[in-house]
Amino acid sequence: MARDRTPREVVPFARPEGWPVSSKPMRIALVGWATLSQQARQGSGYNLSASELAAGLAMSGHEVSYLRSGLDYSLRPGIRIEEDERWRGVRCYTLINSPVPSPAFVSMRAPRTETSCPELAAAVADWMRSIDAAVLHAHSLEGYSFDLVQRVRDDGRAVVLTLHNYWMVCSQVDLFRNEQRICADYEGGRACETCMDAPEPGRVRRNRAVQASTHRALGPRAHRLLRAANDTAKRLLARATPTGGTAKNHALDHVQADPEAKLGWGTGDGDHPGTIDFGFGQHPDEKPPEFPPLPADENERFLANRDVHLEVLNDYGTRRQAGIAALNAASAVIPPSEFLTEVHRAMGLRPEHSRRVLLGQPHLDQINRATRRDPSYDSVPWTPDDPGPLRLGFLGTVRANKGFEVLAQAIEALPRDVRQRCHFHLRVGGHDWPYRKRLSRFPEVSMLGGYDPFSLVSATREYHVGIVPHVWFENSPIVLLEQLHAGRFTLAARIGGPVDWIAEPGTPEARGNEGLGNGLLFPGATPEALATAIARIVSGEVALPTPRQVHAISVLGSYPRHVAEVEWVYRASIAGEAIPAEDLGDPAAV
Repeated sequence: MARDRTPREVVPFARPEGWPVSSKPMRIALVGWATLSQQARQGSGYNLSASELAAGLAMSGHEVSYLRSGLDYSLRPGIRIEEDERWRGVRCYTLINSPVPSPAFVSMRAPRTETSCPELAAAVADWMRSIDAAVLHAHSLEGYSFDLVQRVRDDGRAVVLTLHNYWMVCSQVDLFRNEQRICADYEGGRACETCMDAPEPGRVRRNRAVQASTHRALGPRAHRLLRAANDTAKRLLARATPTGGTAKNHALDHVQADPEAKLGWGTGDGDHPGTIDFGFGQHPDEKPPEFPPLPADENERFLANRDVHLEVLNDYGTRRQAGIAALNAASAVIPPSEFLTEVHRAMGLRPEHSRRVLLGQPHLDQINRATRRDPSYDSVPWTPDDPGPLRLGFLGTVRANKGFEVLAQAIEALPRDVRQRCHFHLRVGGHDWPYRKRLSRFPEVSMLGGYDPFSLVSATREYHVGIVPHVWFENSPIVLLEQLHAGRFTLAARIGGPVDWIAEPGTPEARGNEGLGNGLLFPGATPEALATAIARIVSGEVALPTPRQVHAISVLGSYPRHVAEVEWVYRASIAGEAIPAEDLGDPAAV
């Protein structure tokens, strides 16, 4: 299936000194929708996890190939697979003209194709035979169809699935209806029909084919100029429309005069809220998202409601059923969180061949090592007696499910005396201008822009307490792992997978840690509860642990352990052995 041509080497292979090399190398195939060499820049945490695992397996001496699907199209008909590039020892292939475009959003209106596409499954199975891979590992099946799992298994090859989200049972990916609330009942699939205003998949495929053909015909420079001209025309058209979307392009709006200009250096009376009014207006397009508050036991309610998760009334219901069947057909299913596992079990996943495998990443280990080397590793980061403020940090984006709106409302709800004992270090990616205007009132807030994995070692030193205010069923959020690897006490919404990691003060899990936990949980989408959690730390009701104590109570995995444990799962799957539920001990010994 693969076209015979010399692929370009993007990043050369390099094995760090001392990295263990397997005495029994395997041929391993990984599949996904994103470009592996793009890492977190495309596909976010899912692709970062898949890419570092692939690179780690290559360093261990295995022959690793990767196939992406759903992004690349051509006017020349037919599915084909081409070797595209080599990255850190991994051979990277591209499947062209997939009937299932990726990412998931552009295939939401094609549940039947996601459920079964024999032509696509056969093409991937042929590719597996051509590289003679013994195991197929999918971190995401977006861009493929569910019947691929059984097709590869029928060829006598093992299939391992890592779940990073809920795409196997949810076209929207996050079980987050209309990106506003938890989808506790998908109504047999009927709720999926109006969940998102998704594009027509056939149109997406045609547009991508035309763009790719134009790129090949004109060359990259002319193609970029053509696209730039098209984007400019769209912006001009939007400005000419009465309701044109110019909000994302405006600069400082019309800043009004400082209403306190006459005070000079005066501070006003004691009732002053301590805010600064820059006179920013709010554009109509800048209305913040609204989320219904969630009960503290939302996880338990969802898992107990098994009947509604299994109802089948339309093609989306059939799709969910097929997704579970694909999971049950796999050799092993290895989600990174217990909650993620339990959700799929509530929908029919058989428990005997699924178990949690903790994520490990090089940048997480770098953060962890830097924290252990820090002279303050055994020091309490802050107490109410300290003259300086309690520094709280947020790492993320303005995307609705990350819950930055919840944090913004919590800051606004804090009493003046509590807020002025705090300072908020907010590293927020995306279109954050509306939030910059809104939070500019508070001298205690620093909006620091986006971040990358390379700056996290220093970024996590800027604050004492981390905040993860998500409003969806987070699974194994890398941002939470970053906080805990940095030894930071963390405030997290009690929804989804974070409950697997946060041990609150005074709980049985914290008993062996002098009663000190590694964080506090608050009901999701409840700003008042987050504000209360902050106030408990400011008042001293909740004492902060040292970074060493956070490490001692947190369940974390290292990068070399993760690679070795996944390799162990591969070997058991190839041999047809069951994956034991108990801990594997030291996987480096296998």
